[in-house]
Parts: sequence; C-alpha cells; structure tokens
Amino acid sequence: MTAVSPYVPAAIATERLVLRLFTSGDVDDRHSYQCLPEVARYLYRPPLTRAGCAESIAARAGGTAWQSDGDALLLAVCRAEQPGVVGEVVLTLATARARQAEIGWIFHPRYAGQGYATEAARALASLAFAQLGVHRLFARLDVLNTASVRVCERLGMRREAHLVDNDLDGDRWGSEYIYATLAHEWQA
Repeated sequence: MTAVSPYVPAAIATERLVLRLFTSGDVDDRHSYQCLPEVARYLYRPPLTRAGCAESIAARAGGTAWQSDGDALLLAVCRAEQPGVVGEVVLTLATARARQAEIGWIFHPRYAGQGYATEAARALASLAFAQLGVHRLFARLDVLNTASVRVCERLGMRREAHLVDNDLDGDRWGSEYIYATLAHEWQA
C-alpha cells in the first residue's frame, strides 16, 4: 500500500462523546481503569501501572503516520460537556499492504452498559473506512468477553473465526473470536 496521508481531525464528536488524542493530563484517568484486574482479564496481559499508562500516552500523543504495519491511533473517549476520560479506542494498522486494521476498545467498568463502546467504535470504524483507506476492519476478543461480542454484533461485524485455546492468559488457556467487516459492507 502506498503511504496514506490520513486526515485525522483533532477531535471526533458523536452524539454523546468526543474522541481525541490522549494528553499527559489524562494519565490518572486512564490508569483508573487500566489498573483494574477486571479490565485486563480479557487482554492477555497484566493491569497497567501508572508509569505504563504515561509511557503509552507519551509514545502515541502525536498520533500516527498510518503507513507501516503496527502504526496505531489511540484515542481517549470523553463524554461531551463533561471532564475526564471514560475509556479508549484504538485502531492498529495490522498490514499496510492489504489495508487491514484491528479495532479495539477499553472502558472503565463504571460506564458499562451505556452504549459508549459501540458509539465510539462506530465513529472510529467510520474514520478507518472513510478517511484512512481501510479495506478490512477486524476485532479479536476473548470468547468470554460477552460485552465486546455484543459491540461487534451491533457494529454489523461478522464472526469469522473461533480460535480455541490459542493464547495463554496466566494459567488459563484463552480462546478468541475474530469479527470483521469490509469497507463495502460498512458503506452499505
């Protein structure tokens, strides 16, 4: 794929949310949910430390060139008209040549069940297809993460795979679903 010169607005506004790049002032908000075991349990990694949150924000605060495998756009999700970060969405260029990207989301459990993940993921998926030239968007999730399964299904993604015991999460074998949608399906 030739280098894409993406237009990523300073902020993406939805009906109830604002998606924007993280700033150094967001470290405590991000750490408040990234440190929770119940948040990390489906991520196949331990909870993040405050220092880990700060390092990740610093590394991605400038956005991404969106040209090479692994380039990632990490956005803070905030409620419109209210201070504080309630979660995050991320878009990772999995393979530049094939224009495939992985989408993900993590939210503070106190905001669960309010539709924020679906609303934010829908906005990020629209950006991926309309402005970043993505051909195929996919999500990988632990089969036990029923909330994320529902988000994928609300987005109209199809379940393409069920990987059984494909990763080790501490001492538990985890299985994953892969959901995906193509650009022409999203437009329809």
